[in-house]
Amino acid sequence: MTDEIELPAEVTLLWGLRETVRRGRKPSLTIADITRAAVEVADAEGLAAVSMSRVAAQLGNATMALYRYVKSKDELLLLMSDAAPDGPPDLPDGADWRTGLTLWARDLLEVQRQHPWTAQIPISGPPLGPNSLRWFECALRALGETGLSEEEKVGVVMGLLTFVHGELRLSIDLSRSYTENPEAFGRQYGMALARVVDAQRFPALSKVIAAGVFETEVPYDDEEIEGEFEFSLGLYLDGVAAFIERRTTGQG
Repeated sequence: MTDEIELPAEVTLLWGLRETVRRGRKPSLTIADITRAAVEVADAEGLAAVSMSRVAAQLGNATMALYRYVKSKDELLLLMSDAAPDGPPDLPDGADWRTGLTLWARDLLEVQRQHPWTAQIPISGPPLGPNSLRWFECALRALGETGLSEEEKVGVVMGLLTFVHGELRLSIDLSRSYTENPEAFGRQYGMALARVVDAQRFPALSKVIAAGVFETEVPYDDEEIEGEFEFSLGLYLDGVAAFIERRTTGQG
């Protein structure tokens, strides 16, 4: 006989298993309605604009009506973070693990760029919601024929998820900074470093400066961001490939 456990509040909320308090006439709202309205507000005005009252106004309802379904703003953010990314990509039949994870990472970054406020929501744990688990499932399937253990597959996917989230946050912050002060990038940065960095304290960085890496003015535009992402993604997957090789040949 399997022991039954009480599901965490987050799970019952995300999976629609929570009993809603109902008083009076038939409710005119659903959790899906509330979540969709919150995403619309965040897309148009930013995450800071999202509040229970603002979402209620978006729906044309009283604020208290929302609390019958969502207990707090934290719960609302949880729903939003699961709903924002659309479904994962359909991986081509017969695609190898690297092709699958490359498509997965590119698509995840793209859908999150469409909702940049997702980078501001703290990640409090592993995937829980139905949409997040669809993405998790997709990446795990891509690793299905690698010979890795189930635990190792999870480790690879969680590492890749961390990488994509980090790239999103970094690209948003750097793009904003570049827009505000483009001269702080490139040559000006290199000249400032050359004034304060000495070879004794920073030998490796001094070699970079001496090589002229920071002397060119490179605009931090979409093409540059995309190139950096592809380069870094390739390095991560190279590491995964080496790990798979060691595991399948019994060397590690």
